[in-house]
Amino acid sequence: MDEGEGNGRGAAPRQLIVTVYGLYSREHGGWLSVASLVGLLAELGVDEPAVRSSISRLKRRGMLHASKENGAAGYALSDAALEILREGDERIFRTERATVADGWVLAVFSVPESQRQRRHVLRTQLTKLGFGMVAPGMWIAPAQLRETATGVLRRFELDAYADVFEAKHLAFGSLEQKVAEWWDLTELHRLYTEFLETHAPVLARWRRKRTIGQREAFADYVRALTDWRRLPYSDPGLPVELLPADWAGVQAADVFFALNELLVEPAHEYVASRT
Repeated sequence: MDEGEGNGRGAAPRQLIVTVYGLYSREHGGWLSVASLVGLLAELGVDEPAVRSSISRLKRRGMLHASKENGAAGYALSDAALEILREGDERIFRTERATVADGWVLAVFSVPESQRQRRHVLRTQLTKLGFGMVAPGMWIAPAQLRETATGVLRRFELDAYADVFEAKHLAFGSLEQKVAEWWDLTELHRLYTEFLETHAPVLARWRRKRTIGQREAFADYVRALTDWRRLPYSDPGLPVELLPADWAGVQAADVFFALNELLVEPAHEYVASRT
């Protein structure tokens, strides 16, 4: 699944739709009927006009295309969208974090001034992957992102401008201090804290329940995943030993994966009963 934005309860309908497609359409070849989508999004407080407007925007972006199945109108994910979602799954549902011993991946690039737009696209994609900037033409991330990074650079036809290396920090300066310079840890901590404030009470509520209602599980799970899925892109799994002692990302991950374990199956069963 791809990166998200916004808070689950106040997320843009487009982001909620992407979450629903990423979770539930691929077992049907990437297709969902319009009627099913409208019904599911209604459970999240999104009305039909907003759903149709968001679908139109996703269609213009090349994420969806209209198609019918058994006479029902619907939309299917494009091949590009399916690839983005496959890459996203690896990031969003990865439970392990990098360690210092794993090393790093460096993306070094040089783009001619005459192709300034390509430079902008390259920087944008590296930022979306969670790379930190060491210098204007040198970006860094934990080594576990090397395959994802090379795949994205190829897909956007940026590989002609970049070289990708594996690296280890050998000497000079504090690596903890450098990580704090390469990534905005204050903003990341704020985002994780915001996730905790919203979803830790949800987890506590579910843990008090004796039974799990499928409809409520679906709504809470989609909201939690919509909020969570942007975070592994902002924080590319930085080694905990290089982060502040009160790093909220560890607790936020615990909350998300606990919600995932509790809600993923009843949420799926609810959707199966509606599609």
